[in-house]
Amino acid sequence: MADETLYHIGFGIRDLGDDPPWIVLLSGDPHRAMQIARETEGVTFEKTLSENRGLNSYLARLPNGRRFISATSGMGAPSLSIVVNELAQVGIGAVIRVGTSGAIQPRVKMGSVVITRAALTRQGAADDIAPREYPAAADPFLTMALVEAARELRVEWHIGVTASVDTFFEGQERSEMSANKKLLRHLRGVTDEYRALGILNFEMEAGTLFKMGGVYGLATACICAVIANRTQSEHPDLDAKDRAVRDAIRVALRAAETFNQE
Repeated sequence: MADETLYHIGFGIRDLGDDPPWIVLLSGDPHRAMQIARETEGVTFEKTLSENRGLNSYLARLPNGRRFISATSGMGAPSLSIVVNELAQVGIGAVIRVGTSGAIQPRVKMGSVVITRAALTRQGAADDIAPREYPAAADPFLTMALVEAARELRVEWHIGVTASVDTFFEGQERSEMSANKKLLRHLRGVTDEYRALGILNFEMEAGTLFKMGGVYGLATACICAVIANRTQSEHPDLDAKDRAVRDAIRVALRAAETFNQE
């Protein structure tokens, strides 16, 4: 079946050629997926695989000649779960999420990157993959490839636990910039609670991705550009975003070059 065009991602195994890639850089934003494949120095664009449903996917080569897919997950875990399932069906064995994030620790500055080693997972999609008690942990070897790449490229980085939640506003305790000023009781003060637990940041996909990695037998990892610091403001800093996203992409590409799944 995977030889045929898959319903959501819009391509199948036959579209990947005789030397099919086994690693994907996965972005929530279709523009970032395109940016990685078509606008990044050292990357050789090969072709557009699909622009179906806004889930844009591109085939490209890394500087060392290794082929990879730059794909779009869409926003949130339910969309990501569909895309990763279909990517696994076409033979992908490793996924690096390249995302954006809001830090909740004062030391995690805007413009830096967070490499997630595990996720506190509060996501309905993840509960459909495995029980809540199932650990949402990144692949340690792919994660260390990200760390080594960040060191090599002299990017400001942090590694730790991420809070992976379903909603951008309520779930991340945003009320100032939200239409909903009345948060549910269990969400009031959740940012302080997570900060006290040593959690570095909020995002919306990693926990489900990591559980899928464990259940599906995929190597999964996550690097996020820090575009806001919740100890200062709810609002993203667009200048910091551009710089941090470029750095996150550079680190992810270098890790994809050096990671050996065997």
